[in-house]
Order: sequence, then structure tokens, then C-alpha cells
Amino acid sequence: MTEATSLALSTRERVMRAIVAGERFAVVTHENLDGDALGSLVAMQAVLRALHKDAVIVIAPEEFPLPPEYRFFALDGLSTQAPDDLEARTTIFLDCGNLDRNPLAAMREAEPLINIDHHHDNTRFGTVNHVVEEASCTAEIVWDLMRGLGVEISPTIAEALYVGLVTDTGRFSYESTTPRAHVMAAELIGAGVDVGRIYRQIYEDTPFAKLELLGRALTSTRRFEDERLMVAVLTGEDFAATGADDSFAEGVVDYLRAVKDTKVAALIREVCAGGRAGAQKVSLRASDDDVDVSAIARAFGGGGHRRAAGFTSDLPAGELIDAIRAQV
Repeated sequence: MTEATSLALSTRERVMRAIVAGERFAVVTHENLDGDALGSLVAMQAVLRALHKDAVIVIAPEEFPLPPEYRFFALDGLSTQAPDDLEARTTIFLDCGNLDRNPLAAMREAEPLINIDHHHDNTRFGTVNHVVEEASCTAEIVWDLMRGLGVEISPTIAEALYVGLVTDTGRFSYESTTPRAHVMAAELIGAGVDVGRIYRQIYEDTPFAKLELLGRALTSTRRFEDERLMVAVLTGEDFAATGADDSFAEGVVDYLRAVKDTKVAALIREVCAGGRAGAQKVSLRASDDDVDVSAIARAFGGGGHRRAAGFTSDLPAGELIDAIRAQV
């Protein structure tokens, strides 16, 4: 196939042709794994294996332990470092807006590289960039590719895709939820997804330490800009006192965003396990499109969606609050 012919094809077709032609793959995503990242990873690996491909999932060691709600994923064929034969593999980045969001340098330098994502601020860093901004989640794009490749939905694929879908649409409450998202959900449920069990695994069975951490975050909350900006801070001491993992902070910022009259919510938490010593991870949420929090995140080297984004900074919490206020 000539270069001109390749460019004339849709990115969807180019991805499917690359998958059919390839034999070995490495599948990766962004740091601070969420439901869409993990669900897309597990589903894509299962799709590749259904096509009799050699596919490994690569997740940096500092990402473990995973958040409790996602520890039911088996992660078969997991590697915590770049595989020795990386040069012989096609690397597939999923749900990753820019290369810097993956902590493994070797994976960021891999070629060829297929970039599959739905973030509007994706930097198109791949050899092939299949970025579908209108998709509700990256799992929806994987679902579409699976159908195009003629792969039947296995229980593993159905469950993983449903986790990605239900978490990235906020349980079908976000504006990104489209009729197609509901069609996808219906197909996955028809394939055997136990909706009640998935709900309990993700949103219930909460460790008590996570509840204690939430209490500390809510106690620390301050309001700025005529009560339109909500900011909470979690310190290393908060994590130590409650015995909470870093991952237990997942979802805290959504409680802040839900408060009446809030336009933007921010959670600033100290990195306690792995990562940069003294660094702060910042999660941003917006209640509407008046403020694009992904633009704020990009100003600090991060990224995300218009209404949900994040970044990591070496600034202390007090300076970060001032910087976020200025950006907002």
C-alpha cells in the first residue's frame, strides 16, 4: 500500500489494517488509571488475543496498588516495564491525550505507535491517530474497532468495555452520553454484563479508610470567587492518619463539584507513593462549559476534558491554589 493510499483511508481503517497485519502488540494508557483507561486496556488486549495476536499490557509499577474499585481486573499478561522485544511490537496508546501522561520513557519513544483516544485536546502524537472526539469514552472506540474487526464479544471484553463506559459517562449522566453510548450499553448487557455486580464493585464496598479520607478532604474545603470555586487539599499526613492509599482520593473532587453554585472544583493531594517527592496531583472538574478545565491543566503540563482534567505540579498547595484561582 502506497503512502498516498494510506493517507486516503480513514484513521479507523488504518488502525484495523495495522492490527490485522501486526503480530505483537504492547497496550498502554495514561498515569493515574481510571475506569476508561483500564477498561479500554483490558478490552483491547482481549480483542487482539481473539485475533491470535501476542498482546501485553504495560503499566508502570508506581500505578499499583490500583484503586480498590478496579482490582477485580485480572490483568493477564501484565508487564510493569517495557517488554524486551518492544522494537518488534506495535504500541497502542489508549485514552491518553499526550505522551507525557505515560510515566515509562521507553513506551513514549516506541514506534510504530497507534493513538486511540476521545479527548479533544489530544496532541496527535502517534504514527496513526484515531481520535474520535464525539465518542463518549475511549472504550466506545475500542467497541467500534472490535465490531469492525469481526471479533465476538467475550465476557471479558463486555465487562471491561462496560466499566469504561459507565465510569467515563458518570453513570450516563454527563453531556458526553449519546444515543450511541446507550446502544453500546444495551449490546454489552445483552452479552452478559452483570450490571448490579459492576455497580457494587465500582461504587460500593467502599473501604472505611476512603470514607475517612473523604471526611478530611471535605473539612479542608475552601470556597473562592464568590463561592464559584471549591478547593480541597489532602496532605501526606491525611493519608498516613487514615491508612488510605493514594488511589482512595479518586472521586473526592466530584463531591465538591456537586455543591450548588460551584463552577469549578479542585482537589490538590500530595503524592505519597512513587512519583516525584513533594509533588501535588491536581484534579479539576467543571459544572458546565463556562470554564474549560483542560486548558487550565494544559497550562501546567496536564490535560483532559473540558469538564474533567488534571495535572501534577511541584508547587506547594498554597501556591497552587493561587495559580488555579488566577487561571479560573
